[in-house]
Amino acid sequence: MNTTPQPDPKDRPARLTVGVVGAGRVGPALAASLQLAGHRPVAVSGVSDASRRRAAALLPDVPLTTPAEVLQRAELVLLTVPDDALPGLVTGLAETGAVRPGQLLVHTSGRYGAKVLEPALRAGALPLALHPAMTFTGTPVDVQRLAGCSFGVTAPEELRLAAEALVIEMGGEPEWIAEDRRPLYHAALALGSNHLITLVAQSMELLRTAGVAAPDRMLGPLLGASLDNALRSGDAALTGPVARGDAGTVAAHIVELRAHAPQAVAGYLAMARATADRALDHGLLKAELAEDLLVVLADGAASATGGTDTDGRPGTEGPDEGAR
Repeated sequence: MNTTPQPDPKDRPARLTVGVVGAGRVGPALAASLQLAGHRPVAVSGVSDASRRRAAALLPDVPLTTPAEVLQRAELVLLTVPDDALPGLVTGLAETGAVRPGQLLVHTSGRYGAKVLEPALRAGALPLALHPAMTFTGTPVDVQRLAGCSFGVTAPEELRLAAEALVIEMGGEPEWIAEDRRPLYHAALALGSNHLITLVAQSMELLRTAGVAAPDRMLGPLLGASLDNALRSGDAALTGPVARGDAGTVAAHIVELRAHAPQAVAGYLAMARATADRALDHGLLKAELAEDLLVVLADGAASATGGTDTDGRPGTEGPDEGAR
């Protein structure tokens, strides 16, 4: 057995100085991960008290300063700001002369590729889009979660290897995303992750209303199995009253939701219709059972909107088509 002590990452010669613009939940975690790989964080910018606390926890002894000062000090700059703020930030930094030729400028937006960094590219920067497909807490656990995390990578072809190498150094797995597919890629992740949290939170609220003392304990094994089945089998994993065509059960659900959680009705109907469509397309839901089910869902949607068909009956076409 090799008993030679491994060197502390802090004792390795640093290859790049790293700066963070935007000390939200993502930036400090990525910088801390790069530090473990031998790079050296030198500056971070953050405005809110929460941002400053995150920076202090994940990047102790790294000075807080302005975005322009971060760019002045760092060879590799992480732009970890909200998507909508990114274009203006890049343009502003380029116009003020903060961007230096040869500087690696990395943004972590899922929505944008490398083109959003065009103003910085004209100033001589090297543009990279590295988006971690992970949800962040703003705590040290995020650094651990990056191990094996996929990153959506977009960069000019000549920088592809450099971008992928940085991802690997952070413990991640690079996945190349074409520039024009970034919004679709990001929509897929938001649908699968962000909306999942909303669904789980609503489910827990409903279980509490139903009298369940520990909804998290009840849901944990069920959701874990559902996620595993879905990742393994896709639509073949669909179960439950919608996939079976149990129209009466679905109607009872809608009645109870209207009585106890009316704010959840629209989401239930939309997801039930999407589930029915997928179950039909994959032969899991029999056509003769689907008819009654779709009528229940259409009536539920019409009741929610107060809509009517053109002949004055409760509307099915408008809400139905919208749910598709």
